Amino acid sequence: AAKMPAPTMEERKACWGARDELWQCLDSHGDDASKCEKLRLSFESRCPQQWVKYFDKRRDFLKYKRKLETEGYHPPEAAGKS
Repeated sequence: AAKMPAPTMEERKACWGARDELWQCLDSHGDDASKCEKLRLSFESRCPQQWVKYFDKRRDFLKYKRKLETEGYHPPEAAGKS
């Protein structure tokens, strides 16, 4: 795999800005990716691919964490038994 040169500060700012816009869009549309396609493309074009993968995982993790904080932890096997 070819090693990508580290992004410059400008490139990092552009990437983070695109990520923030995408995440805001997803938040306001209940994660409906189809409503945020343009922002997704801009995010993918401004960020190194490794970062795109990392931020996608990070977003899932943060959503999961937020869910735990608001709803508490429910073990999967406890669902449906009351």
